[in-house]
Amino acid sequence: MSHPDVIVVGGGIGGLGAAFSLTRQGLGVRLLESAPAFGEVGAGIQLAPNCTRILDDYGLLEEAKNLGVVPDAMVMRDAVDGDELTRLDLRHLEQRYGYPYLVIHRSDLHGLLLRACERAGVELINDAQVTSYENTGAGARVSLASGLTHEAGVVIAADGLHSVARRLLVDDEPVSSAYVAYRGTVPAGQPRVASVDLGEVVVYVGPGCHFVHYGLRGGELLNQVAVFESPKALAGRDDWGTPDELDAAFAGTCDFVRDGLPFMWRDKWWRMYDRNPIMQWVHGRIALLGDSAHPPLQYIAQGAIMAIEDGWVLGEHVARHRAADGTVDWSAALAAYEAVRPEHCRRVLTTSRAWGELWHLDGLAREQRNALLRARDTYDYSFTDWLYGPTALTPDQEPEMFTPIPLSSASVGEAALAGGAA
Repeated sequence: MSHPDVIVVGGGIGGLGAAFSLTRQGLGVRLLESAPAFGEVGAGIQLAPNCTRILDDYGLLEEAKNLGVVPDAMVMRDAVDGDELTRLDLRHLEQRYGYPYLVIHRSDLHGLLLRACERAGVELINDAQVTSYENTGAGARVSLASGLTHEAGVVIAADGLHSVARRLLVDDEPVSSAYVAYRGTVPAGQPRVASVDLGEVVVYVGPGCHFVHYGLRGGELLNQVAVFESPKALAGRDDWGTPDELDAAFAGTCDFVRDGLPFMWRDKWWRMYDRNPIMQWVHGRIALLGDSAHPPLQYIAQGAIMAIEDGWVLGEHVARHRAADGTVDWSAALAAYEAVRPEHCRRVLTTSRAWGELWHLDGLAREQRNALLRARDTYDYSFTDWLYGPTALTPDQEPEMFTPIPLSSASVGEAALAGGAA
């Protein structure tokens, strides 16, 4: 394409999803990725029904299910004593929302979307580091570190947590949570794998820490995630989140959790940042998507899902604002996109922060939380209907969110399980 209809900046899950969504609407899409090759770093990722519904619409759900695991239950346990607190019946949840809860290796999901883009005819360009964005009379332009420029009718900036495009809209920086995540996978055949039920997604919540595990690749791998608050980060030090802090953070947890720590990758860790919500995502013909607009903390496992939803919603509004001759009213399509997505993603970001506080309570507040969670009915969906229900295309479709009592009050409020950290 000498002059594509759309340029997508960023070849992560959000960028690939958006590129595929727009290409299936008949648009010519060029995707620019800064890395020399396409790939994704990490381990497991959880896909709730609000995502698997979109994968089904894309014709990709069966491939995703073959690559991942469809678990039977999500279970929350206390990390100190190991006792079960509450659970979701994920088979019943599938009946309620019409689509399954799926866990998959992040690289497998990325590869699935990459292959879909290749089949659809997306123009994929590597080694293309975008350094600036600007609007033009006919659309928008991006400039690369190499000196080259690319122009299109619209530019979608899926350029991540440290987005360059976001600076066009707001002067802000990522917000550190002072928490850090360690990840690791355990191959089948290890005694550790034999000791767990791979049909469950389990999160152990503890004082200032939590631990997650679930099966991947049809049970070939056990995915583990250990997250904790770093004393070094709280003290303002730069060398925070190191392995010595990992071991110290989980010293007071149950045997099962501590036994999983030796399987963590010790040479890399992920410091957990988000950004404060913003309600403006569109600047002329330049629009934010995914983490450039709404990077969340991971507590309700919606980061990649929100990015995939963004791309699907944008594609649907392109279809609604496309004339018979094929031209798109981009002003109307982008306005419709911005009318619905920021509010939903704001709710996800703020809920994720509150959920992290709830998970990491100690002392009396921990005991109160545990008592309330034990009393919760397995089939109470108060905390998931707004999240896992159909993705809204207009503001009036957004469901009301159940608002818990603030954690700073005398009671920690009614609580329920709403996704485990990926």
